[in-house]
Amino acid sequence: MIKINAIGDVCPIPVIKVKDAIKELNGKGVIEITVDNEIAVQNLTKMAQQKNIQILAEKKSQKEYVVTLTLSEDDNTDLECKPMYDNVTGPTVVVFSSNKMGEGDDTLGGILIKSYIFALTKSENFPNQIICYNGGAFLTAENSEVLEDLKYLESQGVDICTCGTCINHYGLDKTPAVGTVSNMYEISEKLIGAGKIIKP
Repeated sequence: MIKINAIGDVCPIPVIKVKDAIKELNGKGVIEITVDNEIAVQNLTKMAQQKNIQILAEKKSQKEYVVTLTLSEDDNTDLECKPMYDNVTGPTVVVFSSNKMGEGDDTLGGILIKSYIFALTKSENFPNQIICYNGGAFLTAENSEVLEDLKYLESQGVDICTCGTCINHYGLDKTPAVGTVSNMYEISEKLIGAGKIIKP
């Protein structure tokens, strides 16, 4: 049995910890993870259902839930990372036009974009390209909180580019800390040629 303490971990870390444990078990065994909120339980349940893994959740207290996942060799636990194609004819492109995700509270938006990019590094499917423009240029800058995650994605073959006009406008370093400098002509060509565009 693998036991995981995910108390205090924010989304999507509990799910990612379980996925790593599934890889470690290599097909058969039991994982017991402790979390502190109902949303984490729901996320783990959804993942288990997608993988046909038996799951049991028990509420121990207001802030403690124990989730047990039992794997058999027949479960669909293929977690190999591969490019996002899904029968489309062109590459999958993720576009960041801001260093925040969604509208409303900026602090929450910063947390969400950080969690999203971290989740990409643990995804079963990598995008082919990441394009950053406008406020998204801050994501590839030297002091970005997501820099290491973006560098990892680049090391896995993800093409990352940042709008040069945006870099100049915000007074950032002329060369991004990850990926390459691009221009709007190249960006427009990539978007036109994309099979799928994702704008979180």
